[in-house]
Amino acid sequence: MDEKLIPLSLFEQLPKSTAGHDVLRYVSMPSFLGEEKDSILYFIGRKLARKIEIESLEDLYFLFETFHWGKLELVKDRRRTLTFHLMSDEVAERMISPFTIDYRLEAGFIAEAIEKITERTCECNESVNNRLYRVQFKVTFTDD
Repeated sequence: MDEKLIPLSLFEQLPKSTAGHDVLRYVSMPSFLGEEKDSILYFIGRKLARKIEIESLEDLYFLFETFHWGKLELVKDRRRTLTFHLMSDEVAERMISPFTIDYRLEAGFIAEAIEKITERTCECNESVNNRLYRVQFKVTFTDD
């Protein structure tokens, strides 16, 4: 057993309401999924959205808050792209935690939800602004 153990004090830095989920997601899953982690999490997000009735952006916003993923907001609506921002205290707490955080699952979930809502094929990429504690998701429609 040559893996470095995680001190208990590091877990205090996670949001209390999501600590269990965060430990599974950011500690256990990356080592289990290996190099394909980003792709697998993206498609897990897409698959999850397929199983849920999502008919509007309001449904998508509701689910993000219900899942404690943060407050999602559409900030730019163009013909070929949509841009969303994700912010909340929980997002900020995750960003300052000592764990490597990613948003690939959320990106996949958004892509599939937007496909369901708009009936247009799309992909979603994310970028993190650590200074503003904000995640930007850019949905690009691929159907024209």
